[in-house]
Order: sequence, then structure tokens, then C-alpha cells
Amino acid sequence: MSKIRAVVVDPSVPGRLVLRDVDAPTPAPNEAVIRVAAISLNRGEIRRSTIAEAGWRPGWDLAGVVETPAADGSGPVVGTRVVGLLRGGAWGELVSVPTHSLAELPPSVSFAQAATLPVAGLTAYHALLKGGSVLGRSVLITGASGGVGYFAIQLAKLSGAKVVAHIRRPEFESFVKNAGADSVIIGENIAANDQSAPYHLIVESVGGKTLGTALNLLAKDGTVVLFGVSAGAEVTFNAQQFFATGGASLYGLILFHELQRESAAIGLQRLLRLVETEQLRPHIDIEGDWTQIADVAQKLLDRTYPGKAVLNISN
Repeated sequence: MSKIRAVVVDPSVPGRLVLRDVDAPTPAPNEAVIRVAAISLNRGEIRRSTIAEAGWRPGWDLAGVVETPAADGSGPVVGTRVVGLLRGGAWGELVSVPTHSLAELPPSVSFAQAATLPVAGLTAYHALLKGGSVLGRSVLITGASGGVGYFAIQLAKLSGAKVVAHIRRPEFESFVKNAGADSVIIGENIAANDQSAPYHLIVESVGGKTLGTALNLLAKDGTVVLFGVSAGAEVTFNAQQFFATGGASLYGLILFHELQRESAAIGLQRLLRLVETEQLRPHIDIEGDWTQIADVAQKLLDRTYPGKAVLNISN
């Protein structure tokens, strides 16, 4: 097969994302060729697609079946159901994936469930790791109705934390409570929930005023893990109060940097075990065919749904 279909950017069409024929992948020795069954969308790759040049291929998350094993003998054998991620170009019929970025699916975990895990699940997983033990401690998760936030609530709750979820839209309150949040802050002012502060860990993706306030709501030796700035990149905060807390820290998390320290396969295997035992529940708000990519991507940018969107690839 010399050509496959894949999602590419075409600035001349509405939504900019379309299916086009592209060259079939040529794998490196440590890469397996995966026939993709399902993909999930993340805001970062969709934002980039709005400004990317023609022909750019988005896509991080994928789940499917090993069609050609890695030539070096690493990784799963042909026919294995897997989940994985790439730094780009994952949304195609066939993709080459390094074996350190693949994990085998348990029989009870569907392709759609698995596809939600790579970027959102691993980001939540690594953010929680930065807090160390959260048993019996307060954890605040801002932007909690997003894909990362939903997983972070569940992982923090599984770790024994008292979980406070911050959302900006009241219609998502039941969504985050169902994920396990003990209490919910609605609106722009996270300081309104004084009884839960100070926090041992704050998983932050809003930026702007929210981050400025969060930095002054930490307990001694507490940590803010920042992985997004949906409300703005410019931040003002009380620096004296921050350092006077004692041991407070702000950690900037980029998933692909974390994956240089621990392979994606390790975290994905841990998350899959939790899904298999129904301790971690992916929430799929939209599921459809990948021909709907432009429409679903716009809905993600417009924040019209919580949780994740999964598209199935019709080969």
C-alpha cells in the first residue's frame, strides 16, 4: 500500500481539517505499524491546526491493531490491540509508533475507551505524581470539566485526596461530581472556597487570574502543576505571600518532556489496569466517524461538551 488516508490541514476548506491521501508510513526499526481504529481529540493539537500550514498532519492519540511489528523485535506482535501516541500525525489509517509509546489493551477495554488515555490520561497521571502522596490532603483541580481534569479528579480520589473541582460553567457541576469531586467551585474566583484551602497540590490549566490566586492558596511545601493557560498567559500574584508559605513551588508540565523520563508505555499500562478494573472511567461525550473531524474539532474549541471526543476510523 503506497497511499493511506489521513487527517490533514487544508486552509481552503471550512474547518481546515479534511481527509486526504498521504504516503503510507515507513517505520524505523523500533516502530510498529498500527492500523488505527479510534482517535481522540485534544485542544492543543486542534488549536495548532487553526494556524498550521497546508498539509500539516495533527494527531496525538490513537488505538488500533499491530499490523507490522517492530523490526528490532521490541514491542507487541502482529494482531495485538494497542493504544499509543505520537507527537503528530496519529490520525491516519496506518501509522508508525515507537514501541516505547505503545501499551497492550486488556480484552475488556475498547478502542474508544483506550483512545481517550494517551494525552489526557497521561497528563493527569504525571500531574498527580508531582504531588507525591496526597492521602488525606486537599487537591484543587482547575478546568476540571476538561479531559485532563476529569481523569485528574478520579486519580486524586483513588489516591485518597480530598478533591475540589473548579469549573467556570454551572451546567458541568454534576459531571465533575460524578467523577468524584468532594466539592465544586463554580465561576472565576477559586478563593471563594476558603474551607478547603490551603491545598497540597493544585492541578492548573486556566492561567490568568486563576493561576495568580492559586499560587497563594498552597499549603507549606505545596505544588501548583501548570499545564495550560486557557484564560490567559499573563499572571499577577503576591510573590511575598508565595515564598513566605515555605517550600511552595510552581511546576510547568509538558507531557512530551515527562515522557523523556518515563516512557508512555509505563503510564498507559497503569491507566489501562485501572480502566480494566473499573476504577478509572473514561468519559466519551461525542463518538462518531472520523469524517466528522472538522465539526467535532470546532465543538471542542467552542467548549460545547465536557470529557472527550472519540472518532472511529472507517477503513
